[in-house]
Amino acid sequence: MIRVKNLTKEFGSMDNGGGSVLALSSIDFEVRDNEFVTVIGPSGCGKTTLLRIIAGLISYQHGEVSIDSHPVVGPGPERAVVFQNFALLPWTDVLGNVTFGLDVRGATKNDSQAKAKELIKLVGLEGFERRLPKELSGGMQQRVGLARALAVNPRILLMDEPFGALDEQTRRLLQEQLLQLWERERKTVVFITHSMEEAVMLGDRVMLMTPRPGKVKEMIDIPLKRPRPPDIEKSAAFIEIKEYLWENLRAMQTDQP
Repeated sequence: MIRVKNLTKEFGSMDNGGGSVLALSSIDFEVRDNEFVTVIGPSGCGKTTLLRIIAGLISYQHGEVSIDSHPVVGPGPERAVVFQNFALLPWTDVLGNVTFGLDVRGATKNDSQAKAKELIKLVGLEGFERRLPKELSGGMQQRVGLARALAVNPRILLMDEPFGALDEQTRRLLQEQLLQLWERERKTVVFITHSMEEAVMLGDRVMLMTPRPGKVKEMIDIPLKRPRPPDIEKSAAFIEIKEYLWENLRAMQTDQP
């Protein structure tokens, strides 16, 4: 279980006048094992900062962040991050990118390549093992990033707007594929998004955040059956939750000075 309690994160100012920026304030929430939680909020509310704190990539000033009651003090083998900008190694091919984490952890070449080929096939890239990232489309690169994250068999996937830079068709296809993978693997997922439709489509719960300093305004249960059918967006429940999110997001942003 991921537990965040009374979390506060403040960044020092970059100008000569000193001062600081309060990014997150008094954040409290839990993510249960094998749960898929999506996170949405106004731009600049600290979603990515929160994810990076859970990943152990940046520090924080106050509060507690723990996984299975163990404090997060840095990156750990139980967590893997999928970034929006793909973050692939440009000098090596698809196979090399997917085996990277396994190689770092000391897996044998035969074991790491066998696992990588299995995942490359799973994400629909069989036959592209020897292609460099620059030879792939954005959607294909993101599939490589997902396969690389899954290769190290993390219990927790932390995903920072992984489909945000993709076209709508590719985005929808990868949403469906991610749901299929989640049904199979049942990882614990924290998924940052700016799309209301994506938040509802993917999540067991949606965490709605306030404008900066980011706080948890509400945790919203998504009472939609799984596996999610492709036409779920047409259902009354889906539309109702999406509109509820929009009403809240619009109010938060139009109320700002």
